[in-house]
Amino acid sequence: MDISGGYDSGSFIAGYYDLIPHHQQRGDVRFYTEAALKMGGPVLEVGCGTGRVLLDTARAGVEIVGLDASTEMLRICRREVQKESESVRALVELALADMRDFDLSRRFRLITIPFRPFQHLLTVADQEACLACLYRHLEGEGQLILDVFDPSLKLLTADNLGEEQSEGTEITLPDGTCVDRWCRTVTRDYAAQVIHVELIYYVTHPDGRKERLVHAFPMRYLFRYELEHLLWRCGFELEQLYADFDESPYGTRHPCELIAVARRRESALAAG
Repeated sequence: MDISGGYDSGSFIAGYYDLIPHHQQRGDVRFYTEAALKMGGPVLEVGCGTGRVLLDTARAGVEIVGLDASTEMLRICRREVQKESESVRALVELALADMRDFDLSRRFRLITIPFRPFQHLLTVADQEACLACLYRHLEGEGQLILDVFDPSLKLLTADNLGEEQSEGTEITLPDGTCVDRWCRTVTRDYAAQVIHVELIYYVTHPDGRKERLVHAFPMRYLFRYELEHLLWRCGFELEQLYADFDESPYGTRHPCELIAVARRRESALAAG
């Protein structure tokens, strides 16, 4: 399994990632930054990518460690960190590691997994390994926050396999390059709860040359109670479940985000 989510399969993926308007409009940056300010540092962000969330947390004055399995995403993240002031740079540490098995030899007040990297874990065994690792790195009174998408049965059963759909994200770069991202679901494995997705970048260069670049990866979806039970089995207790980053309660809208806020259980604390 490619634990990086396919982000190392082509250098263009990390390069175009921060240009997609949808990524900037999610509302999650403010949500996670406010959580970091509330809990205080240090913070561990798992799946930090290019630093889209991480940088704002550091700018807010909170110490943060960013962990990712993609060398390409971390390369860009390091580049962006170096553009910051010395005081911000001093608050950031980056680590290349597998979220299922790492040891940073320290504990954190807050651990976050923003924008669905948890869904790159395709088996329950991988999910449990990740949560066990996070449990060991979380302070006794610390908090874990992660978000995944809330599965829509209508979308999961739609008769559109293989159909490319526009995301409405056409952008023009300063050099005149035009990038338009589309997406499609290639296969659905209902038994394993895994979908294979392609993000397709249609690139038109200033000289008229055209490219079709594909970022392919599988994702495992989780339903509400499945996630809640998984957290419990791994020593966590769910505190809040939100439908969006405005902290709307789960169930107030659909489809929606599935944002879990959890802590280590007291009974589990006694054991570990």
